[in-house]
Amino acid sequence: MHNPASSHRIPSRLKSVLQAKSPLGAGVRMAALAVGLALPCAIIAEYLAPGRGFGGVALFTIVAAVAVMLMVRTYPHPRLGLCNAVTLVRAALASALAAPLLLAGAPDAGVAWAVTGFAALALALDGLDGWAARQSGLGSNYGARFDMEVDAALGLILALLVIDMGKVGSWVLLLGSMRYLFVIASFVLPWLTAPLPERFSRKLVCVVQIAVLIVLLVPPVMGTFAALLALGATLALAWSFAVDTVYLMQRRLI
Repeated sequence: MHNPASSHRIPSRLKSVLQAKSPLGAGVRMAALAVGLALPCAIIAEYLAPGRGFGGVALFTIVAAVAVMLMVRTYPHPRLGLCNAVTLVRAALASALAAPLLLAGAPDAGVAWAVTGFAALALALDGLDGWAARQSGLGSNYGARFDMEVDAALGLILALLVIDMGKVGSWVLLLGSMRYLFVIASFVLPWLTAPLPERFSRKLVCVVQIAVLIVLLVPPVMGTFAALLALGATLALAWSFAVDTVYLMQRRLI
């Protein structure tokens, strides 16, 4: 026999979880936001790559699922916060930008300008999440790591787009993948996983890396100028990673 009270049981439980002041409640709210962001991600991805927008949505689904899982496990605060919401928006934009990579051939100038605009928006939002974390007191290792991984993914996607558009040779992939090369090296040299101190120059070089990759996407930027711009940013990023590597090496020897 149907129990009328049972029809309210699941919604009541869901409501209690959403209102819970715990990492679980924050994780559920993150998941709900990810569901809401899936549609604009799909629209942007489909606009940039007609018929291939599903690729961007699939990537965002994976990123959001991992972010929610890690939030539930490691996030120390009971509230989601604007900071993490902004980072998730940036993840949706980065995922949508990956869709044109599924197309055969380089995108036309109109799409290239659109890619540049959405990439610039993702970069502009980068400063907002950190500011929001400081203002709300919701700073955490989770939030910092989430932001860093979105930056790394965005850099790799932009570098692949630069190559796809024929702006610079395949060597520019080094500019977009240095973070991942550092992670791979840490499996061989575990001391590379030790914590690093805050360094303004590291943050500045990261911004320069993404900004240069965005400039390289601008249709008129071509030839020698594009190559020199990419080379300068690559050398700056290599210097930044070298500084961190030397610091970690010295810590290991102490």
